[in-house]
Amino acid sequence: MNINTLIMKILPHGIKDGQGGLFPKKVLCAILSGLMLTASFPPGGLEWLIWFSLFPLLKTLGDTTPSQSFRLGLVTGLTHYLTLHYWVIIVLQKYGGLNILISLGALVMLCFYLALYPAVFSCFYSYARRSRFLALTSAGAWVGLEYVKGKALTGFPWCLLGYTQYRNLDLIQIADLVGVYGLSFLVVLSNVLICIFFSERALKKKALFPWETAIALLMAFFTFVYGHDRLIRIKDLQNGDRPSVKIVVVQGNVDQSIKWDPAYQEETMRRYLSMTLSARPFRPYLIVWPETAAPFFFQENTDLSHRIRLCSKMSNAWLLFGSPAYEREEGRVKYYNRAYLLAPDGELSGFYDKSHLVPFGEYVPLQTFFPFINHLVQAAGDFASGDKTAPLRLSSFSAGVLICYEVIFPELGRRQTRDGAGILVNLTNDAWFGMTSAPYQHLSMAVLRAVENRRPLVRAANTGISAIIGPEGKIISQSDLFMEEVLKNEVRLGDSSCPFYSRYGDFFPMTMLILSLIKILYILCYNKLKFRTPNSLKAL
Repeated sequence: MNINTLIMKILPHGIKDGQGGLFPKKVLCAILSGLMLTASFPPGGLEWLIWFSLFPLLKTLGDTTPSQSFRLGLVTGLTHYLTLHYWVIIVLQKYGGLNILISLGALVMLCFYLALYPAVFSCFYSYARRSRFLALTSAGAWVGLEYVKGKALTGFPWCLLGYTQYRNLDLIQIADLVGVYGLSFLVVLSNVLICIFFSERALKKKALFPWETAIALLMAFFTFVYGHDRLIRIKDLQNGDRPSVKIVVVQGNVDQSIKWDPAYQEETMRRYLSMTLSARPFRPYLIVWPETAAPFFFQENTDLSHRIRLCSKMSNAWLLFGSPAYEREEGRVKYYNRAYLLAPDGELSGFYDKSHLVPFGEYVPLQTFFPFINHLVQAAGDFASGDKTAPLRLSSFSAGVLICYEVIFPELGRRQTRDGAGILVNLTNDAWFGMTSAPYQHLSMAVLRAVENRRPLVRAANTGISAIIGPEGKIISQSDLFMEEVLKNEVRLGDSSCPFYSRYGDFFPMTMLILSLIKILYILCYNKLKFRTPNSLKAL
């Protein structure tokens, strides 16, 4: 089977050049962009690739119709998301109990949906290519689509482009103004400007390339100056008289396949209790265990529950840990993914129930309309969303809790910060991901939550990666994957005021989305009017 036949099978209508024949070079460029996008994300260490990873795709869109551009963008999106989210198969097959074909089908469906976003962007770029300020409008369109992706169908903002720069401290400080979306804007702006630079002179003139380049340089200059200034200010705060707390994070490394086996509960508790008590000489103020570290109903006050209370008492520290919970309501039982907070005397101080659940993981959506879905995902949980969103109050400060992938949603961290959280705590169980790239990607997104809200973020993961992150996004300490570890560190609390992004939220991506819609409507209406205008009037 030659390359043309293969491409025709993948894309029924083909990607055609001006003569009507297949043009496999364009498809290969689109695939290359998808691979470069994936390589830019952790753990590869190739984050610099992101600044020109879209160039191969954009270059192919120069002489294609909007429909052809859509298909090329779809190729890039499928390539990127299939190689980025391959770990979904491991989650569904190994731990979800689904066979390989259903797991593969679920991955393809998810990636096809996500690929629609770069496809729509490519179509937008094709329409806007001959308009002014192409780079700025294209970057705005990408950001607007990222915002929609984070909201539509419960949202899935996993690995937005800006997250690739989580280790670049000078650059990511603008997140407290515009969130991770501001970083994505700069990334796409860079890609489009590089593409225009290597394009024909007519496009450079039409797109006002010198002006856009000057604007981009000013943005870059402001970003780094602002970032450098913020780092100095945070360092001064850390060296000042800000209160500090000693925090211990316990990573038990309990195998997911045996975690819920009742026969193994005793060993699980023995491990967490012994590791926690080993940190007593450090005299911690707060001890954090991962999501569902206690794999039983703590609320039932069993012997295991009593031992957890005793552990908090013996450590003379606050203990925050995860455990499932339930409530009976009108003859029906509701289950929750809960985080409990115990005071140093062992008494229950408060709890937080996970509010943003994982679809097909913690609940099955659309069961009323499509009851057969439940039979396909019998391993999915049946949890209810929590309705208490206030931070948990300790004696010295409040802790905003984010359970599992809640940390990838910026609005949840902002809400906790606005409600008075002095520190953010992410309890998670990344054992589902296995030894894949997903735990590294999950950590990178947690870093941006710390920067956006200027709050230290403590992350406790069952099998890793656990970490303690400063308000500037610096990873102070972190664990290795699939290791028993105890992280101990003294963390200074950040400024008590809320930064701009925490207060005002996603004004930037919302503005970009609105402007992009106006732009595309203007282009479509202008072209339609131009097409209908008689030649005699066009001469005027």
